[in-house]
Amino acid sequence: MGKHNSSGSRTRSPLSILIVIVLCGFFYMLGAWQKSGFGKGDTIASQITKQADCNIFTDLSFETHHNDVEIVEPSEPKAKVFKPCDVKYSDYTPCQEQDRAMKFPRENMTYRERHCPPEDEKLHCLIPAPKGYMTPFPWPKGRDYVHYANVPHKSLTVEKAVQNWVQFQGNVFKFPGGGTMFPQGADAYIDELASVIPIKDGSVRTALDTGCGVASWGAYLLKRNVLTMSFAPRDNHEAQVQFALERGVPAVIGVLGTIHLPYPSRAFDMAQCSRCLIPWTSNDGMYLMEVDRVLRPGGYWILSGPPINWKTYYQTWKRSKEELRAEQRSIEELAESLCWEKKYEKGDIAIWRKKKNDKSCKRKSANKCKSRDPDDVWYKQMETCITPFPEVSSTKEVAGGELKKFPSRLFDVPPRIANGEVEGVTGKSYQEDSKLWKKHVNAYKKMNSLIGTRRYRNVMDMNAGLGGFAAALESPKSWVMNVVPTTAKNTLGVIYERGLIGIYHDWCEGFSTYPRTYDLIHANGVFSLYENTCKPEDILLEMDRILRPEGAVIFRDEVDTLNKVRKFAEGMRWDTKMMDHEDGPLMPEKILIAVKQYWVGSAGNSTSD
Repeated sequence: MGKHNSSGSRTRSPLSILIVIVLCGFFYMLGAWQKSGFGKGDTIASQITKQADCNIFTDLSFETHHNDVEIVEPSEPKAKVFKPCDVKYSDYTPCQEQDRAMKFPRENMTYRERHCPPEDEKLHCLIPAPKGYMTPFPWPKGRDYVHYANVPHKSLTVEKAVQNWVQFQGNVFKFPGGGTMFPQGADAYIDELASVIPIKDGSVRTALDTGCGVASWGAYLLKRNVLTMSFAPRDNHEAQVQFALERGVPAVIGVLGTIHLPYPSRAFDMAQCSRCLIPWTSNDGMYLMEVDRVLRPGGYWILSGPPINWKTYYQTWKRSKEELRAEQRSIEELAESLCWEKKYEKGDIAIWRKKKNDKSCKRKSANKCKSRDPDDVWYKQMETCITPFPEVSSTKEVAGGELKKFPSRLFDVPPRIANGEVEGVTGKSYQEDSKLWKKHVNAYKKMNSLIGTRRYRNVMDMNAGLGGFAAALESPKSWVMNVVPTTAKNTLGVIYERGLIGIYHDWCEGFSTYPRTYDLIHANGVFSLYENTCKPEDILLEMDRILRPEGAVIFRDEVDTLNKVRKFAEGMRWDTKMMDHEDGPLMPEKILIAVKQYWVGSAGNSTSD
């Protein structure tokens, strides 16, 4: 039997070999034919790819309009459900709460600076919207009107009635555009500034308003294509920054105290103090030195209010002539030491211009800051020293590099990159990044047709990189707060050189804003960046706090990371959809879209939809 089997095996071997050779040849030819693009299999694959493309949706209902990447995790427990906070927390600002602030010294406004809660005092609940909350008015109507239900605080209508800050009419607040130093309106005030400062031609694009009130200066500069970063403390002028953001105007809670402003050096083309009551001559001029740090060479500083025009107002201000005269003289001398030249003084307004470089300074100060990165400012104490100009080779050269006028500077290679100041970024890689973000934003608009419309006015990019997302989205219909995390590469200076605005921040802490102040949040790689630094639920709860009801979030990250994020989001009253990368399902990076449900707080810690 053994011999018979052995013989049969030998007689079949040549035939088996022949069959294998024929099959190999057949499949080789078939594969080559299909790869050429003419095979039926390629047509079928193409059709499947087309069917997998995302469709535009308009109602944010997340019905079956998308290719939803299902997550099958039957063995895992259900998502943790986050309960609503008590209604008393509807205006909660974790790092600027009054009770905690009063534990710190009042000297140099220390108590108005950021003081975040320790881990055991953090809220782990959802901040409720006030009863009756409504979607803000679309821009530009929103500049002038705010629903009372959204910011139910009337104190400013009484305190600032004469100055035309805000008026209460029926169930809305009206903002006539007035300010303490421009009660007749911001437009006329800006017109006077524009007689000295080239606001109209794109030379001035980024501005800083220190002590902004309800940010009417920034609101009216927007129609002149100037983006203003406005800040004011959370103090007895209740909800002033909240009003600004509800109007659709960029603003943050902040103060000039003991730590640096969270902006890079040479950031702003123009800065102003309109009766901001900052003591510019205190601490040997430290506050004006900080404004100088963030003011671009060739930039302008405006001072309206005390001590300017003291001869007219000294009795109204209840101060002596001698005191006010001495204060103005000290400011003049300090400005000269900063290499600023006075360009204008008439009535209530004085304007200085910072020199383009230090070669033409009349008074060269020896009090220069030594061996310190002027952009390393997060929680760093201010010093009484002057930030040096970047070196130049001629009197005509602009220190730090000359910028093109806006909008050309939006996509021109920024000086910081051209000069090699950003490690690992070249002019070529910058341009490639800009192209990539145009592609990404176009994909986002296909996923959500409301992106780029007036529906999303206040936009935040939580990990802005080189500002490519904001640049691709640039439009009068919206503005973007570009956040550069303190753990990421420091690129905020590049963002400002593009003519965009932003801020440094650590997402392990609360952001310096009120609840419900952003319509759309973009989170690119945020959770991978903070994977081993802080809890993802803490970041998500902070995102929920600052996101308006029915606002949207776009997450872009590795699929495993987004699966974890989605699990938390399921317990936060968010509707979510996982989407494939625009380059196809084989890409490990995915996109998670979320929409916050509408709900408001009510008595007894319950909620109503």
